Formats: sequence, structure tokens, C-alpha cells
Amino acid sequence: MRVIESILIDGQWSAGSNAQRGAVYNPATGEQIAQLGFADRSDLDRALAAAARGFDTWRKVSAYERSQVLRKAAALLRERAEEIAVLITQEQGKPLAEARMEANGVGDHIEWYAEEGRRAYGRVIPPRVRGARQIVLREPIGPVAAFSPWNFPVSQLVRKIAGALAAGCSIIAKGPEETPSSCIELCRAFEDAGLPKGVLNLVFGVPAEISEYLIASPVIRKVSFTGSVPVGRTLGALAGQYLKRCTLELGGHAPFIVCDDVDVQAVATLGASLKFRNAGQICASPTRFYVQRGAHDEFVAAFVKASQALKVGHGDDASTQMGPLANGRRVKAMHEYVDDALAVGARSALGGSTDSQGGFFFPPTVLTHVPDNARIMSEEPFGPIASIVAFDTLDEVIAKANALPFGLAAFAFTRSIANATLLADELESGMVSINHFGLAAPETPFGGVKDSGYGSEGGSEGLDAYFTTKFVSQVG
Repeated sequence: MRVIESILIDGQWSAGSNAQRGAVYNPATGEQIAQLGFADRSDLDRALAAAARGFDTWRKVSAYERSQVLRKAAALLRERAEEIAVLITQEQGKPLAEARMEANGVGDHIEWYAEEGRRAYGRVIPPRVRGARQIVLREPIGPVAAFSPWNFPVSQLVRKIAGALAAGCSIIAKGPEETPSSCIELCRAFEDAGLPKGVLNLVFGVPAEISEYLIASPVIRKVSFTGSVPVGRTLGALAGQYLKRCTLELGGHAPFIVCDDVDVQAVATLGASLKFRNAGQICASPTRFYVQRGAHDEFVAAFVKASQALKVGHGDDASTQMGPLANGRRVKAMHEYVDDALAVGARSALGGSTDSQGGFFFPPTVLTHVPDNARIMSEEPFGPIASIVAFDTLDEVIAKANALPFGLAAFAFTRSIANATLLADELESGMVSINHFGLAAPETPFGGVKDSGYGSEGGSEGLDAYFTTKFVSQVG
């Protein structure tokens, strides 16, 4: 079985020193396709030393020169996008068309940070004493430990890498063990663009062991994590124990609110495309569909029709519109959510059970009349299940949308400016998209509130996370 050389430390690739290996599967077939090299503590010690040296070098490089390296990396990744897309589909399962969108978008994220890093201005504060100068400087915070998930292996990791590098930080990235190959190619592009050794390091391994060791190290000054709420709580607590700045982008349970004054057919079609993109394995995926009673039946019929039309299959088939789930654990979880919902009174409008095509497949599933006590109404499904519930008033649906501890994304559709303004003001969410899908562009902040984490990636806020503030007061 091929062992992937997955560990990048101080400019050198290896299979890692850990005797333990990870298994990489093709989720469309369920077959193991490779073994993944894991890092042990000796590798992590070398990565920490390399990141410390790399930071000392990179922080002294001008913002203009850093921008040039990042722009070259963006160009290389655009040239290699097709190869990377194939790797994403092979290991993660999403349709090749979606993988291409992810791979082609990586360059945009890097270019945004490359340009924004050149405009990371400080300021001058008018002094109270004549002859004094009061200056605020923004300086790179230091070496970063970043932890990235498998559902968008390159577009999640690139935000952390590009933000850190644009600010002048070095970084140790722990990629997702399920989908390593595209992450490896992402890091190769930065290497080939001329990034100095030690500035970017990549490791894989037992997640808890790596995170606990890196975060506790005095070398690390900043932690960035994207993943589940339970793991985010643990890493956030650990970072807090060592007084490390932390950005946490955690789970969501996005409401999708449909008022009865909209084009119901159009909104239902958009809702189905958003719900089943990447087989629903998206933290900002709409999960709780609240439809005003006057539009409910029409919406359900149109949503089911659009969902039925989706072609489910292997991601490398050009006709496929939804691929498999990432692993067998997700399939088991989908069955449990459906069984629980039906047991407490929900109705099945579509799907709900697997077929015999092999791999980790679960069909587009639509549940209606789902009661609040169904698990799927309070737990993020992270899969291709849509729950549709009727509502009467905006006050009622806002209360339902805000009732959960999650607050990552929310969607709302209405032709009323007054309703749109009320929803924008009252929904407790880090991101609210009204009458379209407007999330996750490089220039916009991406992050949540409440149990969905804190801090943002993307936009100027994403760059700010990698700077620290220094105030200089000088006379003479």
C-alpha cells in the first residue's frame, strides 16, 4: 500500500517518524487507496523549531515581497487546479464540478490576502505633549498552529495559511487525515513560489495528540481551528490556559426562512441546491427550513421535485450532482437522525434509506412536520437531510431560529424591505444572507457567534487575527 509523504518540516518532505499510519479511503467505493504518514513528538519538536526560525526570517520580509510570493503561489495553484480537484474528489467524494470550484477559488483567497497584507496600516495618535510621537504598529503575532477539516480540504486550509503568511507569521498546519493529498499540493505550491524554509510546515497524525502538544508549546502564539463544537471547546480551553489568541469556526445549524411573498419555486430550487451541495457536509449548510404557512405546501412540492432530480453517484462521473458522504460514520448518523425524527412524528417526503451501490452513499432526504424534540432540530446533521417546518409569524420564526446555541449562518427570503431589515437585525448569527447565497467570498468575513465560535476568517477581519498591536510613544 502506498504511503503518502505528508509531513513538511523545514522544507523537507517525509512520511513522518510515527509507526502509526492513517488509512485514506475513496468514499465512493469504500476502498482504502493509501496510507498516510503520521508525525510523532520528535517531528513536532522539529516543526516548532522550524516555525520559530521561519518566523524570525519571514517577519523581516517586507509586506511587498511577501505579497509577491503569495501572488506567485496563487498563479501556480491556478495552473494545478485540475490536478488538485481530482485529488479532492478521490478522497472527499464531492462531484468533480464542485471540486473544481474549490480548487479554482484557492487563488482568489491567496490574492486577497496578498493585497490586503500590503495595506495593513497602523496609525498616528495626536499627542498631548508637543514634540512627542504616538504610533500604533500592527505586527505579526508569531508562529501559528492551524487545524483544518476534511469537508473543504483546500479552501479551508488556504484561509489560514494565506492569512498567516500575509501578516508575516510562520505556521504549522495540521491537515485533515481523511483528505490529505490536496492539502499537500497546496503547500507544495507555496514552496515552489519561493517561500523560505520553515515558514510553512504541514503535519498529519492523531488529532488530539498533535493539537495538545502544539498549543501547549511556548513557540505557538496563535491558534486557528475549524471543526466541530466539542473539539473547538477543548482546543479553545487549552488555548485559554496558555493565553494564546484563538480563532474558532465551529459547527452550525442554519435556519432557512421563507416568507410567503417570495417566488416559491425559485427559492425552493435554490434551497435544494444549497442543502445538498457537498452532500450537506458544510458548516453553513441550511438545515432547518422554516416556511410561512401560506407557501409551505408549494415549497415542499418544489423542494422535493428539485431534490429528486439530483443525480447521486461517483464524483468523477460528469453527470453526478451529489457524491457520497466522507465516511461510514456519517451514513450511520443519517440513519439515526431519520429514524429518530420519524419516531417522534415527522413525515418522510423523500429518501431516508441507503441503496446498494456501495461506498458511503445516502440519498437526498426531505422530512416534513418535524417536531422540535426531534434530534435533527437541535443537532447539526452535517449530511443530506432537510427538515421543513411551517411557521405563521416572523416573531415566531425568529424565536425558533435563535433558540439553538448555534449561530454561524442564516438565510432568509422575502420581498419586504421591512421584513428583511427585521430579520437582518434579529437573527443571532455571524453571517446572514438575504434573498441569495452571499457567503464565503475571500473579501468577506466568515465566522459565527455563540457555540459556533468566535473570530473570522476572510476579509480584513481574517487578516487582523494574525496581527498584534504595539503602541510606541516617543519624544526626541
